[in-house]
Amino acid sequence: MSFHEHPGDAPATGGVSGTADSRSHLLNHRTAEQYRTAVADGVDRVAAKLTGVRGPFTGISPEQLAPTVDTIDLDRPLGDASAALDELESVYLRDAVYFHHPRYLAHLNCPVVIPAVVGEAVLSAVNSSLDTWDQSAGGTLMERRLIDWTAERIGLGRAADGIFTSGGSQSNLQAMLLARDEACRIVQKNSEKELRKPEILPKLRILASEVGHFSITKSATLLGLGADAVVTVPCDRNKRMSAVALARELERCRRDGLVVMAVVATAGTTDFGSIDPLPEIADLCEREGTWMHVDAAYGCGLLVSRRRHLLDGIERADSVTVDYHKSFFQPVSSSAVLVRDERTLGHVTYYADYLNPERMAKKRIPNQVDKSIQTTRRFDALKLWMTLRIMGADALGELFDEVVDRAADGWKLLDDDPRFEVVTEPQLSTLVFRYVPPSGATPELTDRVNLHAREALFASGDAIVAGTVVDGSHYLKFTLLNPETSLDDIAHVLDLIAEHAGRYLAEHATPELSHRRAG
Repeated sequence: MSFHEHPGDAPATGGVSGTADSRSHLLNHRTAEQYRTAVADGVDRVAAKLTGVRGPFTGISPEQLAPTVDTIDLDRPLGDASAALDELESVYLRDAVYFHHPRYLAHLNCPVVIPAVVGEAVLSAVNSSLDTWDQSAGGTLMERRLIDWTAERIGLGRAADGIFTSGGSQSNLQAMLLARDEACRIVQKNSEKELRKPEILPKLRILASEVGHFSITKSATLLGLGADAVVTVPCDRNKRMSAVALARELERCRRDGLVVMAVVATAGTTDFGSIDPLPEIADLCEREGTWMHVDAAYGCGLLVSRRRHLLDGIERADSVTVDYHKSFFQPVSSSAVLVRDERTLGHVTYYADYLNPERMAKKRIPNQVDKSIQTTRRFDALKLWMTLRIMGADALGELFDEVVDRAADGWKLLDDDPRFEVVTEPQLSTLVFRYVPPSGATPELTDRVNLHAREALFASGDAIVAGTVVDGSHYLKFTLLNPETSLDDIAHVLDLIAEHAGRYLAEHATPELSHRRAG
């Protein structure tokens, strides 16, 4: 029988009506041309949107868009890919937020590189699952090679290992799980009496920066430690964890009979792009025998950058989070958690006879589920593989260096502009600032003006910026991850913010300002 001669090729004779039509949508050798046509149509439409959008967003509100989505009857299929793509224009493509636009300046979303999108198309169609060798074969080895490549870039050593994850939050969760179980193992080993894990958990603490990522607290809760197990460490004026304060907290925990299961350093905080003093933190963790985790979800782009020295000390970490879908310009999702000692991944190793029986591990069959908290996993590593094979690591580093350079120029622009105040000079590509109303404005008015300016800008669709809170006050935030964003784009968005803020003051705050001046 030839490859194209399958028993299923014969027309259905009986059974459920419409079976042949249903099967016509399955991707296989008979429908390959249909697949090619449908996907090409979809690609054409996205390409047209990319070349035609005038701003990052249309400004549509949930109340305006929801009725269009709600009226679609999902039980009445259109039966045709072209018709479904026509409909998709009105419910998604027209009003999507386009990260490739140079005036999208909000969150840690990057424009993506074409080689990665090619990889996305391939992995979705082949649909490998990376949990076991017999579901992925070469994909397993390619993912492992990329983990080794990343570990080499970090400098973790020959015993390092890791696994791709869905994102930084999952990577941090797995790192905290490993740190928790390592801490419990060590406490049990050193204890004079036999201790069970439930007896140890209430004593465990995680020390993290006061501007660290919220996923650490969420991880502590999911791991049965509770949010109170996370102790925040103060930062210096540049929003970097204070090594002096960290030493003080480590001493306090020791004095109170608590066990610091992990210190979480951040290489690129979400709000400020600040990088904690990694060498000093590593010294303290080594002295205390404490697990050091580095959340480099944002700053991992420095691994391929001319600014690699900013990550000095990361090579001493016990675990590291990297998000390729941030500063490596990969499509969501593409992340990984790496560990210095591959043996610690054994804390997430469980065997199932129907999937990865222990005998397969003894035969050295490379089943990735043995070191993942997920079972079914996409071959997201293919996107990074295609990126490195087509454009290379140096080209990625050049893109990231461009946005860091642009942020430095943007800081100078803000620092010289009397309409704004900027919090700190950036190490990476984030700028936190706010509009400053005329003299006499109350802190409450200043907050309202900045909140309004952000909301009005978003509603206009002309640009998108983020917001945050610093010392109880509302600020605006630029997160630059698009090399196409120019200094002129930044200046234009600042003018738009000032216009919206000025309009709000003229309409709502004149009496309040007048009253304060009179007083």
